[in-house]
Amino acid sequence: MTGRGIDQVLPHPAPPGLHEAYVHDARDYVALAEERNGPIRKPVGYSEIWGDALAALEQAAPDVRLINLETSLTTSEQWWPDKGIHYRMHPDNAACLTAARIGCCALANNHVLDWGYPGLTETLTTLRRLGIATAGLGEDLEAAQRPAVLDAGAGRRVVVFSFGDVSSGIPPAWAAGMNRPGVDLLPDLSSLTARRLGNRVAAIKREGDVVIASIHWGENWGYAVPRAQQDFAHALIDEAGVDLVHGHSSHHPRGIEVHHGHLILHGCGDFLNDYEGILGHVGVIRSRGQVDYAAARSNSAGAA
Repeated sequence: MTGRGIDQVLPHPAPPGLHEAYVHDARDYVALAEERNGPIRKPVGYSEIWGDALAALEQAAPDVRLINLETSLTTSEQWWPDKGIHYRMHPDNAACLTAARIGCCALANNHVLDWGYPGLTETLTTLRRLGIATAGLGEDLEAAQRPAVLDAGAGRRVVVFSFGDVSSGIPPAWAAGMNRPGVDLLPDLSSLTARRLGNRVAAIKREGDVVIASIHWGENWGYAVPRAQQDFAHALIDEAGVDLVHGHSSHHPRGIEVHHGHLILHGCGDFLNDYEGILGHVGVIRSRGQVDYAAARSNSAGAA
């Protein structure tokens, strides 16, 4: 979640205006963090936001670096009116992604269209310009469903599908259509949906490929993994040919499972966010599966 407060301390902050119930200026999130831990030197370098993780990554030498990028990369002012929280990062600050050598961004999440369809277009344009692969978002349904195919060396490939579920707060209107930009939104978490996804996997998977299903699902808070999500993750492995499930949405890690020898990360949690200095949270469950969370501190703070 590199938008909002994190964006504001990087060299090229987007306009700070917000349309939240509690906070109307993204710089207020920086002020909360400074109140908690002292002054933040600005601008922060692109690699600095990753802390010690870059050295750890270099030591681990992963073949692929995949993230759920939960923000729009845009200066668009066309904020989505039906949402309480809007994340954006200036496209010029996307250099923080190349500083970490991110190879692929899963984009089927509940913040990628926060600044409308212009924000969607600018996000895709920016990542393509930087040579970062994307999945789960596109100019139409075909593009949104197209997986990222990553070279893992020695003739090996990692194939990344990115899916979203309404339980994470993705508005149903964000679903990509035949002639409509949007995200690859799952119709449900049924075994039938898993088998249909299996057809898409079978159409591209080669011998030796590793297929990742990156899924944005579930509420922001709480540690319980809903049975429907666990069953769907199992079905993706058993019936759809998926090798690894990369789950996210909750702001903290959830359970890890090995199912028939395949890793399931039910919720990876946030690696980066701008919540420092915010105390407490209140959950508000809205209709049609949309979930918004506001964190209040002295009657002025917000989180999603």
